[in-house]
Amino acid sequence: MAHETGGHAARRTAVICGNGVLPGEVIAAARKAGRDAVAVGIKGEADPAIEDFGPALWFDWGEIGKMLAALKRAEVSDVVLIGGVTNRPDFRSILGDLGTMRRLPRILGGLRKGDDGLLKIVIDLFEADGFHVIGAHELAPALLASNGPFGRHAPDKDAMRDLALAREAARTLGRLDIGQAAVAVNGRVIATEAAEGTDGMLRRCLELKEIGRVRWKGRAGVLAKCLKPGQELRVDLPSIGPKTVEMAAEIGLAGIAVDTGHVLVASRAETIALADRLGLFLYGLADVPNHTDQSGGAEHE
Repeated sequence: MAHETGGHAARRTAVICGNGVLPGEVIAAARKAGRDAVAVGIKGEADPAIEDFGPALWFDWGEIGKMLAALKRAEVSDVVLIGGVTNRPDFRSILGDLGTMRRLPRILGGLRKGDDGLLKIVIDLFEADGFHVIGAHELAPALLASNGPFGRHAPDKDAMRDLALAREAARTLGRLDIGQAAVAVNGRVIATEAAEGTDGMLRRCLELKEIGRVRWKGRAGVLAKCLKPGQELRVDLPSIGPKTVEMAAEIGLAGIAVDTGHVLVASRAETIALADRLGLFLYGLADVPNHTDQSGGAEHE
């Protein structure tokens, strides 16, 4: 079994993969850091490309008991959950093996909650079986957004005003566990994220512009993507990537702002190069709200 850098004992890590490119990038970073990483794909969500890192384990939502047993047989110590989930599981999708059924009351309790409540139940399920849940950023810190401009372009005075407004709107959403993002243009919040996700919100912005409900010339306005106050950092960190940049450019936004060190940048080099080419700024801000660290305590930067 491989050894971690920094003198730590070797630990086998399961990377539970949702959709998108981030799971593959996290696995690659874990391997580079000397971790023995096992890819675990959620059927219907994870990209088959996770098999590029070696044979992956694949499970349906209704095979939670089977998955936990397989991880124990594989002598997994740590678990990372990374990637998007297109379809939130429901009662029918989680009916499955006996191990899942034994945990059904706790799972159903999570399904009745918002995203934060559901994710807490997921963490509790792993920890109750003796696994240590860690954040993707602990394995792949290079994916985190840096401070200030991390491309060629920087926000001007008007963009900084919209940035502050969009960020405050996103923080307000986060306090209610509604979403993590908002868009402000010319001193006005034009969209906030809800269950449709960031991409859905940006498509709604484009529709509003096409029907004339919002109007501006040239590049203006900012998409802000932020931590929720009190957010659990081990799961569901906000993320941006090339698709985010493409959609922001199509709408006509001036740039994207994120929380420094707490937002993942997928396909980082490609994302920055695309923003540079399309004339958008990517900007990280260092002050973030109180959040929950992996030991369950409050942390503040």
